[in-house]
Amino acid sequence: MATTSTFPIPSPFSPKVIRKPELRFASILVTLLTAAVLLIHGYHPYAEDGGLYMAGIKRLLDPALYPHDPGFVTGHLRFSLFAPMVAALVRQSHLGLPVVLLLLHLASVWLVLFAAYLLAARCYDSVEARMGAVSLVATWITLPIAGTSLMLMDPYVTARSLSTPCVLFALVGMIDFLSSATQLRNRLRGLALCGASLVCAAAMHPLMAAYGFGCVLVLGCVLSPIRRVRLWGTIVLCLTAFGVASAIQALSPPADTIYRQVATTRFYWFLAAWHWYELLGLAAPLIILSIVGFRVCPETVAARRALARMSVICGVVAVAVALLFARPESATLAVARLQPLRIFQIVYIVMILAVGAALAEWLLQRHLWRWAIIFSVLSGIMFTAERRTFANSAHLELPWKTSQNQWEQAFLWIKQNTPKTAFFALDAHYITAPGEDAQCFRAIAERSALPDYSKDGGEASITPQLTSAWQTGEIVQARINTESDAQRTAALKPLGVTWVVLKREAITEFPCAYTNAEVKVCRLP
Repeated sequence: MATTSTFPIPSPFSPKVIRKPELRFASILVTLLTAAVLLIHGYHPYAEDGGLYMAGIKRLLDPALYPHDPGFVTGHLRFSLFAPMVAALVRQSHLGLPVVLLLLHLASVWLVLFAAYLLAARCYDSVEARMGAVSLVATWITLPIAGTSLMLMDPYVTARSLSTPCVLFALVGMIDFLSSATQLRNRLRGLALCGASLVCAAAMHPLMAAYGFGCVLVLGCVLSPIRRVRLWGTIVLCLTAFGVASAIQALSPPADTIYRQVATTRFYWFLAAWHWYELLGLAAPLIILSIVGFRVCPETVAARRALARMSVICGVVAVAVALLFARPESATLAVARLQPLRIFQIVYIVMILAVGAALAEWLLQRHLWRWAIIFSVLSGIMFTAERRTFANSAHLELPWKTSQNQWEQAFLWIKQNTPKTAFFALDAHYITAPGEDAQCFRAIAERSALPDYSKDGGEASITPQLTSAWQTGEIVQARINTESDAQRTAALKPLGVTWVVLKREAITEFPCAYTNAEVKVCRLP
């Protein structure tokens, strides 16, 4: 008799079967939800980390850009193929960087939602539960992840935008590989999907891929048909995490005074600096998933239970590692720099899938009006939060639309009217100024600038070689809007600065070639 249809090692569960008609339905649903994500959460390609990545890509496309302090433009690109890949797409497609980034944003959202549907399909029998799970992911896709300074997905493109769906596909592949009722070919296909997805994630964002790999290993242990593996394999993996953190802490050199000053400005690295509601953002998902993962339930929901248990185990270990090793008073801050609590991105996704499925099964069911009311309210809340965050920018900052943000308009004038060698100074905290909406100067203006407190501070915190330059920029720009011209000249001229961006009300005799309602662009004499 032929015995090649099943894998010889038994497994305690069988995944839910997804047939081709449902895959077509899932594709249509995810496409509609992707459009909804764009309409609800907006698109801001130049904001926050999106601006950092965009500047790096522009530097690859035109090496003449950013001749001053290029480390702040390229430092975060060292270990990732994301920026070279995007630059290659721009060159080959001839579409232009803004259009390519918009398409990548839509593709990344679609992939995250499709991977989320596949995960839900392996955990829940009913189509309603699967729809509820993925619909809630779409609705909460920009939800902040506790106090980590991350969102589930950003309203712009970064390397994380592509690593996230890869990690989710890896989890799908691991579940399929350990299934008992799937043909050997399909199980091996699941293993290949898991491995290939992790490789792609590592190429985009090595750190997030490493945390995803840890989750996959824990999931493999939790789903094992062998009780010893489920127990001792999980324990060994947890001890390994502590061992790796201990080794990193022991082998890393002590942090010098300047670097420590920079690193401790990143409050999200240290649990002791979090607010109570941010700590609640760690505890709540673990409590919810503990209920899902450890309550008595039939074996038919083994995949659902395993995902929840994996999330709880990984989350608890990450919190313990952060408490033990990521402390501001530690001799070295190497573990803090790795931000172990980033693993909560995966924890949050699993939690949202569970909450969305439960909402659909217990409350929404097949009542269309309930779906409409609940998701209209939830979407309205997220839309309002987005509008408050980017109150002075267009909701959809599309490539063909003219910017309405006064800061962006000034940055665009700089791009069009100053040489590529121009070197700018701005308030070190300009990115959090009222009306600025976290729009990145370098990404829009395509000009060099002294490092700022927020984003460049984050870059200096993970690249210690930049700390001295960051500290200098912080000092000379701290009072740029209130000091005299003589003080500005004395501080900025020795650094090679040729232009300054000042608030409109700042007093200066410098020639200002551009002024609008918020800022003015002035040349140093």
